Amino acid sequence: KAFIASRGFYLPSFAFWSPADWATRGPEVAEIPANALGWDVTDFGSGNYATCGLLLFTIRNGHPNNWETMTGKLYAEKIMVVGVDQVTPFHFHWSKTEDIINRGGGDLVIEVYNATADDRLCDSPVTVSVDGALRTVAAGTQIRLGPGESITLPTRLYHAFWGAGERVLVGEVSLVNDDTRDNRFLKPQGRFPEIEEDEVPLHLLVTDYARYYAVERS
Repeated sequence: KAFIASRGFYLPSFAFWSPADWATRGPEVAEIPANALGWDVTDFGSGNYATCGLLLFTIRNGHPNNWETMTGKLYAEKIMVVGVDQVTPFHFHWSKTEDIINRGGGDLVIEVYNATADDRLCDSPVTVSVDGALRTVAAGTQIRLGPGESITLPTRLYHAFWGAGERVLVGEVSLVNDDTRDNRFLKPQGRFPEIEEDEVPLHLLVTDYARYYAVERS
């Protein structure tokens, strides 16, 4: 939280709610758990968060069903903290196009590959938009984004990323985010980690809501 604030980025008030705060909330906040807004930490099943992991906070998001009705929010926004050499492993999204933005700190390194028809890494050149300018690079190129720079990642484009130099605050602006159905990892990965609950949560993760927020969802 201190790092995010140090970069001049401010989280919404529900980022700081405790489990006791959640116990007092009613249906007026049902959108938060329904659309998986809030804190999300993962080690992708690696068991080593420092080298393979990601800290995320989803600020806004629509529900995947919104695309069927074309109503409500059709977009999402996240803020992420990426450590130096802390890798988010190769994956793509079936439905979600996203902009990944370096919001400050060190550099963000993104390695890109097209996907083959059978969802493996392809050796064909990759064309991406970096701050609105098209760039064609060889498969496996590592594109380095400095603070303020961004890249657009279309569907079915494999990407892995990590921080360089110092920890990076990373933004994501995208279509609706659905971590239960829209992630294709190159190697089988656990998106949501197993957590040994030996401490009372300070703040809830998106996977905690079912245990602490009892309002029926519509």
